[in-house]
Amino acid sequence: MRETVISELDLALVNALQLRPRAAWAELATALGVTASTLARRWDRLSDEGLAWVSATPGREFSRTRCSAFVLVRCRPGTRRRLAERLCSFEEAATIELTAPGSADLLLDVLAPDLPALGRFLTEDLEPLPDLVSVDCLFATSLYVEGSRWRLRSLDPAQLTALGAGGPGGPEAVPTTGLDAVDRALLDALVRDGRLGLAALAARADSSPATVRRRLRRLTDSGVLTFRCDLADPLAGRPVPVSLLGRAPARDTAAVHRTLAALPECRLVAAVTGAANIFTTLWVHDLGDIQRRETALCARLPSLTVTDRIVGLRTVKRMGHLLAEDGRRTGVRPIRPW
Repeated sequence: MRETVISELDLALVNALQLRPRAAWAELATALGVTASTLARRWDRLSDEGLAWVSATPGREFSRTRCSAFVLVRCRPGTRRRLAERLCSFEEAATIELTAPGSADLLLDVLAPDLPALGRFLTEDLEPLPDLVSVDCLFATSLYVEGSRWRLRSLDPAQLTALGAGGPGGPEAVPTTGLDAVDRALLDALVRDGRLGLAALAARADSSPATVRRRLRRLTDSGVLTFRCDLADPLAGRPVPVSLLGRAPARDTAAVHRTLAALPECRLVAAVTGAANIFTTLWVHDLGDIQRRETALCARLPSLTVTDRIVGLRTVKRMGHLLAEDGRRTGVRPIRPW
């Protein structure tokens, strides 16, 4: 593995881009106390080395109108890596994680335009694969928190104020019409590089920069897409991902969601179908932290029962981006839920 040298400025830059993924370097320079050219050089290095990347992902509207599921896959011993590599080619498999032996060998985050499309992926693409033993599907009935809202927390209060960074929320989604060829060309380009400028995007969409600006504003305001800055494990402090399945009375689920979402280590919270009705993913410091976090959670939420704990060993694909052993991005297999 390559040696990774990470500075405080690198961490601050990534945190700033988590908050404002497409901000111009000049807009970020004052808050971070350096020049715009310095930030551009730093970002080029981080991006070229696969340590951080900005991309377009499905926005708020997707969670309301599309289908997503968390799929637990069991496979024959010794076949997990081969199966994971094969699954990377499927557009619907947005995230693929190799997990510690237990209730699953692989954990998939699956996205599809609608329920029939998700069903076809499960029955026609996934189940016939060789080496697969069993599939357990948890349909997401609502998504309370997703990965784009997770923060590195390396900026100080003054820097956050200078960036105008309030809470993670945004304007309410407004209706939008169907996507046309220009929209889809923009989405395809931005999934690969979310910081492409207007001129580059216009060339790829065979349009004008002014049109691209208007289209991007419409797509983001409508909640069709959002932008996120992701990072490799060395930048994130090499966290241990753990997904908890839990059960709580329906009357308490909103309170459980709010409590989980407020945790700094929370990456995702969803309501799901099945024996467990709550699914959450946390990035914790070490294995011992799993028990400590669970104990603290159950003390605060006495009606919550944790029914399973799925520890991630390696993420091979995250929202369409292929990752190496050390978490660096090595390529893109775009998801197409739109």
